[in-house]
Amino acid sequence: MKAVPLAPLAPDDIPDGRRVRAALLNKVCGDEDMFALGSSVARVVQMASSDDEGTHALAYYVLSDVALTQRILRLANTVKYRTASGTAVTTISRAISLLGFDNVKTTALAMLLVDALASSEHAWSVRVELEASLCASLVGREMARHSFYQGAEEASIGALFKNLGPLLVASHEHERYREIKALVASGKHRLAQAAQMIIGCSYDALSEAVLGEWKIPDVIMRAQRPLPEGTLKVALNRGEWMRQVASFSLDVARLLAAPGEPAGTPEAQALLARYGHALNIDATQLGELFAAVAQEMTALLESMNLEPVRRREEPEGDGLPNVLLLATLGAGEEAQGSYPSGKPKNARELLLAGVQDVTQMRASGQHKVNDVVLAVLETLYTALGFRFATVVLKDARLGQYRARVSFGADKAATQAGFAFPAAPASGSASRDLFFLAMANDADLMISDASSPKIRDLLPAWHRQLLPDAKSFIVLPLVVGQAQLGLFYADRTQTAPEGVPPDETSLIKALKGQVLAALAP
Repeated sequence: MKAVPLAPLAPDDIPDGRRVRAALLNKVCGDEDMFALGSSVARVVQMASSDDEGTHALAYYVLSDVALTQRILRLANTVKYRTASGTAVTTISRAISLLGFDNVKTTALAMLLVDALASSEHAWSVRVELEASLCASLVGREMARHSFYQGAEEASIGALFKNLGPLLVASHEHERYREIKALVASGKHRLAQAAQMIIGCSYDALSEAVLGEWKIPDVIMRAQRPLPEGTLKVALNRGEWMRQVASFSLDVARLLAAPGEPAGTPEAQALLARYGHALNIDATQLGELFAAVAQEMTALLESMNLEPVRRREEPEGDGLPNVLLLATLGAGEEAQGSYPSGKPKNARELLLAGVQDVTQMRASGQHKVNDVVLAVLETLYTALGFRFATVVLKDARLGQYRARVSFGADKAATQAGFAFPAAPASGSASRDLFFLAMANDADLMISDASSPKIRDLLPAWHRQLLPDAKSFIVLPLVVGQAQLGLFYADRTQTAPEGVPPDETSLIKALKGQVLAALAP
């Protein structure tokens, strides 16, 4: 990414994980289209299969939607379900009889998700997550067929929604989705930890929260909760079994989406080691499950007129770009040396190590806010090769923002002079870069501070204190409406190399840790 003067790293973004979660839930539950989706999902889920009334209600619901009717009929007429006589299925009632009530019910739910989300502008990422959800529901249905629990068919619905968190984030907060995926791809963060860092909760917790807003039954909501690590024990009740099946189903779906045949792979062996005893499944049965689900998945996608995106490379310009996959992070030789600006060429590795350290520090519960701030400041200073770095906080008593702790050349003198009024002079706020950054909560990377437009936005105190600052970064610290201060760091050389997306994600993750520590 080529840096341009005053280019925000993440415009109008909310880096505090808790605020991202709140904003996402507000979108999902407040948006008119998503509210309609939630209402439709709840309606279908609550349809009972115990009597003819439930079947009639489902048939009526399907027939009320022409597109859904066509898809269910197409599914009923695929090779897998076509009757021996070859007679075409032309009615929904017969399709329900042929496919089964719960099959049609889960398929209808899956199609609701497809219709609501597949047209997202981030189509590739959303389609990948949609396929995982659809495939997981098929695995759950296969597992339910062999279960002795009454109402086991609900496992397919629990499995369908197990991937709801990633699906909604990919659709509604795609930058956050990219950041989470980047951290996981680094190999140093589990998915739950990466999601916690970026959106303030795990994907499982997000799925459960959304289903709660949609008034989905408790047993399906609880199926979204994570399982303990290691080998699982046989479930003691249906709810616990559904949790195991939902988790197993999504793991199988992810494995089926990978290139190559899954049976016999180390990943398949790991699945057996974790779930085999609890779910009473062996290697032969797992291989049969892979084959059955793959066939059903093909039929399901055909019924929806969807071409599989699994096993395809991500297209340029959509979804997660190659630079954010972090496939090269830690692979091959580490970049050596620095750019002319002084920024290390292995900045992302250094940032990632800092994110890990700060995360572990906060997770320990034995830290002070100052410890977190200092650790983040040091990471920014060393990882990005700055000449001077400081954290500036508001001093209500003195009515000013002033530097509290710093690293770099002439630290004491520069820190002492780094102060400015808490409120801008009348009419000057729109011409002061620091107040603009805080007012808009915009992270800024100034690659060339000598640009006339940038110099016009630099206050006199900064030009006098740091006349040789040629490039710098400003990261506002804003919690709610409170402008607490900012991180500032500069170099004496311009930085045309800029800040690529993977480094941006890590910088925002660091800042998010500080905001979480500062929040009341």
